[in-house]
Amino acid sequence: MPALGSSAQPTTTLRDALVQAYNTNPDLAGERANQRANDENVPIARSQGRPGVSSTGSFSNSLYDTDATFGPSRRGALGLDLSVPVFSGGAVRNSVRAAETRVEAGQANLRGAESDIFTLATTAYVDVLRDEAIVRLNQQNARVLEVNLQATRDRFEVGDLTRTDVAQSEARLALAQSQLRTAEARLIGSRENYIRIIGTPPGVLAAPPPLPNLPDDVATAEQTALANNPFLEAAKLARDASRYDVSVAKAGRLPQVSLGVGGDYYNYLGSVGSQSRAQGLNSDGFATTLGAQVTLPLFQGGRPAAQVRQAQARQGAAIEQVTLTERGVVAQARSTFASYQGALRVIESTRVAVEANRLSLEGVRAENSVGTRTILDILNAEQELLNSQVNYVTAERDAYVAGFSLLASMGRAEAKDLGLDGGPLYDPAANYERVRGRWSDWADDPTPTGASTPTTGTPAQGATVPPGQLDPLLQRSVDTTPRNP
Repeated sequence: MPALGSSAQPTTTLRDALVQAYNTNPDLAGERANQRANDENVPIARSQGRPGVSSTGSFSNSLYDTDATFGPSRRGALGLDLSVPVFSGGAVRNSVRAAETRVEAGQANLRGAESDIFTLATTAYVDVLRDEAIVRLNQQNARVLEVNLQATRDRFEVGDLTRTDVAQSEARLALAQSQLRTAEARLIGSRENYIRIIGTPPGVLAAPPPLPNLPDDVATAEQTALANNPFLEAAKLARDASRYDVSVAKAGRLPQVSLGVGGDYYNYLGSVGSQSRAQGLNSDGFATTLGAQVTLPLFQGGRPAAQVRQAQARQGAAIEQVTLTERGVVAQARSTFASYQGALRVIESTRVAVEANRLSLEGVRAENSVGTRTILDILNAEQELLNSQVNYVTAERDAYVAGFSLLASMGRAEAKDLGLDGGPLYDPAANYERVRGRWSDWADDPTPTGASTPTTGTPAQGATVPPGQLDPLLQRSVDTTPRNP
């Protein structure tokens, strides 16, 4: 992308910017944390089918009892109970399956979030390059017009030009200066947006590399997107999980069976009277119990059927969400392909316009030297050349953004596709494998800390641009001949 390049030695490449965003962007870090929270739904669902152990302790002291002479007045007890679910109507099994499927959906959504962040980062990168190029063009234009205005005023002083010529030069310089201020403000905004997304000031940016693996036709783009788009994959997995939710709701009408075993140690704490001891009452003892509990729902006021209908309605919504997402993927693939192809044609057209306007300016200058063109004609020709150059720079930016958006819609703008080398890639499956089978009630993670970097310490951005290639034709003064009507 030569129009977006700078002649200064670059300090940052697009790959550097993407690596920085991948490692420090708060949106992406938040999505990863949300996915880790989603992972925990699997051990939560599994816990409903695992044995449960509880302990109890009690102490009582009788304040007044007419039979205190015969029975103990104090009692302390410690108990331990074990409960084992045996049958829950399939609720636990289907809850686990639903949670596992939603983990897969979350991982797909995380890949989509990566693509979105990379698209934003790439757009911010080329926006800075575009606006720097536009500022350079406008700076060059303003400098030439300043020189021309001074020359026009000098010739007016000696009576060679009229006040109209001076006014025309003054007006064109004022217009150029206003365009420059507008371009500088836009550049500052683009640089601040770059900091917001990537986390550091842009520095001197290198021209972005060519985009790989772009499709040759819209059908290929569409089919690739339908096969690989992460958001469509996530929607399909969410639909599959909703089927398990219906089975979980139906389990509310089925019997539930559990086994339980318990043990209690009790001690009367020296309050057993002599008569009670004579009758064989010990001062302490141990008791165990073993039992089974069967719960058979007979009537629950219509709640189970309502829960089933609710789950079925949500399944229907998930099914429609797949179609909605699929429509969006098709539309995005087709529209971004069209935008990319259109931007390529705009590049060719504006390149022709730049060359034509350059020839036109040379011709107007030549005609001015023989007295058939005025200073205003030269000013107009210069403005047309400047406008076409700005359009060319903008078209190159638009083509690159459209091409990258096309890759993102096709599911080919994720970290693994871009070959980022800023360290090991984040693997959401690693955390899932770490937590999915845990049993311990005390296996907490460390207190979380922020993974992204704040931007409060970055300096406010200015509009200074690194040097770039300038058009020699525009560096010539407008008023260069002694005979200039």
